[in-house]
Amino acid sequence: MKRHELTELSVAELETKLKDNNEALVNLRFQKVLQQLEHPQQITLLKREIAQIKTVLREYELDIRKEN
Repeated sequence: MKRHELTELSVAELETKLKDNNEALVNLRFQKVLQQLEHPQQITLLKREIAQIKTVLREYELDIRKEN
């Protein structure tokens, strides 16, 4: 998901997406340990998306970004 797509989501949707991404990251790490992960770069991309979601949530928390 791209950065501008994240900014269009509400806080509740962002929190749900963050929870889902964290669960997906755990699953990818298990697959990596079991050597079943075909594309290891998925972990990096997912971690980057988690960081972007956390950044947008923090902007809402600091009132830098206003909820629509």
